[in-house]
Amino acid sequence: MCLISEDEHLRKIAERMQEKFKKYRGELEKMNKIIFIASVLDPRNKFEYVSLALEKLFGEKKGKKINAEVYAYMNSLFEEYSTGSCPQSPSSSTSSNNTSNTSSGSVITVSLIRTKLHLKKQKEDNGSGGAKSELDKYISEEQEPFSEEFDILSWWEIHALRFPILSELARDVLAIKISSVASECAFSTGGRILDSFRSSLTPKCVQVLVCVQDWLREEKNPISVEEDLEYLEELKLDMENNGSTTSFV
Repeated sequence: MCLISEDEHLRKIAERMQEKFKKYRGELEKMNKIIFIASVLDPRNKFEYVSLALEKLFGEKKGKKINAEVYAYMNSLFEEYSTGSCPQSPSSSTSSNNTSNTSSGSVITVSLIRTKLHLKKQKEDNGSGGAKSELDKYISEEQEPFSEEFDILSWWEIHALRFPILSELARDVLAIKISSVASECAFSTGGRILDSFRSSLTPKCVQVLVCVQDWLREEKNPISVEEDLEYLEELKLDMENNGSTTSFV
């Protein structure tokens, strides 16, 4: 761990990073549990990975406590989505009707096959140890093998028939924000810091400004304008008195 490193410079960097992390994420007890839920909804991780990571990072006792809170929060989210979800939205039913009118037989056949497969899977799950909720089935199933090419959103899209409620939850939790802005900036009346001229600088101008700023900051010897002016005045007088031209390098 960098926080207990013997290198003082590295330790100070780690301390500053931890301060920033606590500022935006907060203490572990106050941390938004949705961060852990996103990991649970990854079929490669599920609760096994989250519980193991929490115990390894924060100790067995504290890790188990946080893991229990995450599990309870996951159940409450699932119950909330179960209450608010409906079997079929009006938009989907309208689109399916339009599709069935345009391509009559094929779509109906595919829909029937999917429905039968879903019912068969549901009967198998109910017959092997009582009725299970979607969450219980999802947790009890084997984890997907780890792969960098694994597409989480595609996985949930494919398994939406088996996990209709969880797929809705995953769609909301795993959504990628296009942009974000701090609340103090969104509700501030102070105006823009960068005007339209500064924000429309060309890359070349930005590069020049950055280079000049870097050179000025790296200047070790202080710049004395008065001394330089005095030297130039003396040099000018000397040239006028001698009446000759001096070359400089």
